[in-house]
Amino acid sequence: MGGGGCVTTPEPKFEVQQKPLSRVPHTKPLFTVGQLKKAIPPHCFDRSLLCSFSYVVHDLTLSFLLYTATTYFHLLPHPLSFIAWPIYWVLQGCILTGVWVIAHECGHHAFSKYQWVDDLVGFILHSTLLVPYFSWKISHRRHHSNTASLDRDEVFVPKPKSKVAWYSKYLNNPLGRAVTLLITLTIGWPLYLAFNVSGRPYDRFASHYHPYAPIYSDRERLQIFGSDAAVFAATYLLYHLATMKGLVWLLCVYGVPLLIVNGFLVVITYLQHTHIALPHYDSSEWDWLRGALATMDRDYGILNKVFHHITDTHVAHHLFSTMPHYHAMEATNAMKPILGDYYQFDDTPFYKALWREAKECLYVEPDEGTSQKGVYWYRSKF
Repeated sequence: MGGGGCVTTPEPKFEVQQKPLSRVPHTKPLFTVGQLKKAIPPHCFDRSLLCSFSYVVHDLTLSFLLYTATTYFHLLPHPLSFIAWPIYWVLQGCILTGVWVIAHECGHHAFSKYQWVDDLVGFILHSTLLVPYFSWKISHRRHHSNTASLDRDEVFVPKPKSKVAWYSKYLNNPLGRAVTLLITLTIGWPLYLAFNVSGRPYDRFASHYHPYAPIYSDRERLQIFGSDAAVFAATYLLYHLATMKGLVWLLCVYGVPLLIVNGFLVVITYLQHTHIALPHYDSSEWDWLRGALATMDRDYGILNKVFHHITDTHVAHHLFSTMPHYHAMEATNAMKPILGDYYQFDDTPFYKALWREAKECLYVEPDEGTSQKGVYWYRSKF
């Protein structure tokens, strides 16, 4: 599975499913987390330091080779030099998204058996991508603890119709959706980190850069200071490079690929938790297992490998977040017979799915005429 030279089980092909997908069952499942874990081969939970590092070396080597290639772009004939840069941006952006995913695994203690190694690797990798490692690790851990809860989930929490912004209905058209998606994919991630945009509402200002934000407890504040310092140091280094090489050079080599990384991060996260078939729960109905199952595995084609399968094994990731990515496909297929209809996979190309979900998943409401009022489903009609 992907680079790094680790021996893993061959990836079985997913069967093409009929669309639209049926709703994920919202009743409490008859199986337990223990039964799911028992169905997974024990080696899938093994975290190999050597294997995990091989993926880091693989991705960083590809990233360095791509950067090296840019030093020869000026030798290309005039039209080709303009074509080479967009190709570089896309390829580099995809590879660095894979690096981002590895850092994310470090935050889940899925990289090795040693917490300090995971934190050190994640801290370095995320800081180079201008992500406050511990700040996001803590809020993301809360997301995993409260997935699909309308009251306590941390990000992409849908609103009931009564709380949707007044201007939303005016954006419910092709132009409005295109503008909304453009803004979300370009500055959505920085806005979330800085101002908690699309995040869980708090009673006071919340920011991943603010050590005294309500997201964090007193014992976590020192880690937030450290994350801020690392992002500041990385930003200063980039400023220093810009003074030596020029701002245009920095934007071309680093800025545009980072923009693509941030865009993919938003797309991946949004599509994992936004689908017409996925339920959300208020506090009267929510429990951890049903919340963890309220996520959708997606197909990104060849990018599944590049993104280390965070895209098509996300259900397994929510159930067993310390499992390394190079075993997640095997674990997913081992669980599917037990999960039954609680597991769903949408093979719609991600760019089509992004537009469809932006159109169909505008707010959530319970079904009318049912006794189960704590279960909410996406709606699109105002």
